[in-house]
Amino acid sequence: MIFGIGVDICQVSRFSNKINDTKFISRFFNEKEILTSYQSNHYACEYYASRFAAKEAFSKALGTGIRNFELKDVYVEKNDLGKPELKVENTAEVQLQKLVNNPKIHLSISHEKEYAQAFVVIEE
Repeated sequence: MIFGIGVDICQVSRFSNKINDTKFISRFFNEKEILTSYQSNHYACEYYASRFAAKEAFSKALGTGIRNFELKDVYVEKNDLGKPELKVENTAEVQLQKLVNNPKIHLSISHEKEYAQAFVVIEE
């Protein structure tokens, strides 16, 4: 059964001034995401924009907005085949477990030049 869906879109250029701001990056992004970020500024902007969109889409699918959890506790990891998967830990995991029985999270990310978007489905 579907618990919730969420979608978000981010303008990639929004991150051009922020990717070198370590305070901003560590506030919103998980250490695992930071370690796998791309080195090129252009790709780093797409990378962070798509991950930020995924975090926002998750908050919408959860139905709470960004409340009672930190965005850095929601992160994207690629599986062995390269498919992006949304993971939660710490405050986000606690919030998810409070609201959803046996949750399964589905994620789709896309980016094209100026925009990155993410779509999240949370199943019970």
